[in-house]
Amino acid sequence: MPAKTVHAVCSHDCPDSCGVLVTIDETGRATRMRGDPSHPVTRGFLCGKVAKYLDRVYSPDRLLYPMRRRAGVPKGSLPHRGEAEAFERISWDEALDTIATRLAAVAAAHGPESILPYSYAGTMGVLGYGSMDRRFFHRLGASQLDRTICAQTGGEALKSVYGRKLGTDTEAFRHARLIIAWAANIHGNNIHLWPFIEEARRNGAKLIVIDPFATRTARAADWHIAINPGTDSALALGLMHVLIRSRLYDGEYVEQWTQGFGKLRERVAAYTPEYVASLTGMLPEDIERLAREYGTTKPAVIRVNYGVQRSDNGGAAVRAIAMLPALTGAWKHLGGGLQLSTSGAFGWDSEVLERPDLMLASPLGRPARVVNMAVLGNALTELGSKAEDGPRVHALFVYNSNPAAIAPDQGTVLRGLARQDLFTVVHEQFFTDTADYADIVLPATTFLEHKDVQGAYGHYYVQLSEQAIEPPGQARSNVWLFSQLGQRMGFPEPCFRDTVDDMIAQALRVDDADRQDPWLAGITPESLHAAGGAQRLQFAAERHGEKFLPFAEGPFPTPSGRIEFYSEALAAQGMDPLPAFHAAAESRHTGSGAYPLEFLPRKADNYTNSTFANIPAHQELESGHGDVLEMHPDDARVRGIADGDAVDVFNARGSLALRAHVNGSVRRGVVAARLGWNKLSAGGHNVNLLTSQRLNDLGGGPTFYSVVVEVRKSTASSHESSGGAV
Repeated sequence: MPAKTVHAVCSHDCPDSCGVLVTIDETGRATRMRGDPSHPVTRGFLCGKVAKYLDRVYSPDRLLYPMRRRAGVPKGSLPHRGEAEAFERISWDEALDTIATRLAAVAAAHGPESILPYSYAGTMGVLGYGSMDRRFFHRLGASQLDRTICAQTGGEALKSVYGRKLGTDTEAFRHARLIIAWAANIHGNNIHLWPFIEEARRNGAKLIVIDPFATRTARAADWHIAINPGTDSALALGLMHVLIRSRLYDGEYVEQWTQGFGKLRERVAAYTPEYVASLTGMLPEDIERLAREYGTTKPAVIRVNYGVQRSDNGGAAVRAIAMLPALTGAWKHLGGGLQLSTSGAFGWDSEVLERPDLMLASPLGRPARVVNMAVLGNALTELGSKAEDGPRVHALFVYNSNPAAIAPDQGTVLRGLARQDLFTVVHEQFFTDTADYADIVLPATTFLEHKDVQGAYGHYYVQLSEQAIEPPGQARSNVWLFSQLGQRMGFPEPCFRDTVDDMIAQALRVDDADRQDPWLAGITPESLHAAGGAQRLQFAAERHGEKFLPFAEGPFPTPSGRIEFYSEALAAQGMDPLPAFHAAAESRHTGSGAYPLEFLPRKADNYTNSTFANIPAHQELESGHGDVLEMHPDDARVRGIADGDAVDVFNARGSLALRAHVNGSVRRGVVAARLGWNKLSAGGHNVNLLTSQRLNDLGGGPTFYSVVVEVRKSTASSHESSGGAV
């Protein structure tokens, strides 16, 4: 066949959702990937991760065929036992029949809620993330998964203030005069925003970074503010204190478009610069300076990322930060406002895609129970111990995720996964840490090997991702897999035979104009193809030659129709209707003193969560940072630790063997290490051995960044990580 170029979309968990042009040679092999130069945000370049994506697609370690665990081989990581010895190849027919038979048997013996799906954003494609899979598990009557692990708390916080997850357009950042990157490592995980920031800086804008860690972005900033972990809400409330006291807020905007200002003013009165300084580690005069720069510079924009929410007080932190542009009226100005997520702009027809009504046709005849993915360890080891819990989990189906590596309280998660009575299926591209615990492993496609449609959480473009190449071996997509399983289970509903093209049309509601979201109006598979794969959402303002400013004026999609400083909805749930600071249950200020250091289990710059951690080209980019504990010189000195020493970092949940990197990347009292695969780390565990299953204050999100530890110089005999208490 002749060589060609295909438009695809990077589906990995990143706000950029890049348009990708894939060159296919005469043999059908992908030979080149580049950013789509016609895409207004991608602008012709790719991040370092995806620029090397063909190393992943054609890796000799790709999982190519269905596999079954050999009899007698225990579950767990395989540092000394190769996959070929632990698993045997089987056909797709045998795999599908085995899964259907085992799931039916589990449902008959223990009830369908004893089956738990576990997935997240291994693909952000609309169909791959949640469509045929949800139909299958809804019809089966399996437990529902509350997908809280990354963004739910921040999303709920943003909606509690504004009613919808919208934000400042990435392309508008070029117009800003002050940019605050709040817990946002733009260089590491949002690189396509950076050129717009640099354009703004060339025009005189200032970049301020608020982050406990000296990220790449922080090192490039005009001012890096290294606050104590988990004190973001205190800082935001302190900024509001100064803005209100100094009359640097927009009284007209506040009066016209917000509610609860009087109560907010009363709340922030206690958050003086002196008090906030005692919490954040800042100087009072720097809090004053930051507030004045933010309140007097227009346009001013905040890029806040989801790391803010991963503490006990995370919901309040996002709410408080999100209120700042409402207080100053920053939304009125092109280039002003705040961006956390733009995903609420994409009105996909999730009801038709996911078919929650199928739960009523399941053996339960009702909606199934909901299990929070952030407490997977407890779900696999404790759920079902009380009658009100419902049944114990007896089958686990994992796709789009690697919970053995990314779920908190890893020791408990791995004990659950190791249960011999737990039937586990993993649909994956590689033998991940989770696949090592599977009974059946199924080969999955990459985004080059299936068709999908996609939005973004960092811009406002709908994109069609065409299939660029044939899947290697017998890899199959999520849609194909769950369609086949639905038919094997004998589900009679026609929706289990919908094609990918059917479902893309359903997502866009092209056949139901009355139900189509107005911002999707006129966007069809045909129009996307004709536009080269990407179309901007159809904002009414832009149809009239104006700029889209999401919260410049109301009414807003909140219960009151206004931006809500004070939330009656939260009050009705028994929650604080106003943001406040509360110290974390685990912090060096509230603990017993046994664990005096706060621990940041960071994301690696060159991986996406645990994705890419096994690819040599990406490991080379991350060289020098794996199995490293970053420490402040003062903390190292009092423990007799020098740069390069082997150390044990530990708490009551376990101990990790790392190597000290004594530098200026963290402030005194804080240490940090990076997420990777367990079996590629010293001792077979990663940073989540030390994190807990404690949930935060809104939306049931995890508290990855509220962790305390101690560090000691290790001896050769102790330099192994362990999953038990120390």
